[in-house]
Amino acid sequence: MVIQEESAATVFVYYPRLKKVKEYVEEHLEEKISLANAAEIAGLEEKYFSAYFRKKTGVCFTNWITHTRVQRAADMLSGRDYTITSIAFNVGFQELRTFERAFKNYTGMTAQAFKKLVQPGQPRTVSRQTRKMTEESLQLPVL
Repeated sequence: MVIQEESAATVFVYYPRLKKVKEYVEEHLEEKISLANAAEIAGLEEKYFSAYFRKKTGVCFTNWITHTRVQRAADMLSGRDYTITSIAFNVGFQELRTFERAFKNYTGMTAQAFKKLVQPGQPRTVSRQTRKMTEESLQLPVL
């Protein structure tokens, strides 16, 4: 599943309530973040916030949180030598299996395969051209 709403990134700049939520999420991604937390930060009623968020971004709040966590995990896998398990917990997933499913759902490959593909110094089993095409296709849209 890929979030394809191109203008979604701009809504966080344009709408102050959503900007506050995004800033909070970025600072507390490793914690459990509920819809109720986000609604409170936005200063809206939970039910209204859910509809408001979806209308403005094109995606439901929980999918956006998962996408944000996968995006952060992909960044961590690219540049640091942490285990996949520690990365999963550091970006807020409560269970490794949930992380693995979400990562594959959003990127099209397992976290292990992604790590082998993008970490510097790792032996490569694919050609440079294939690796470059794969890395470009794995760029998650910024929300």
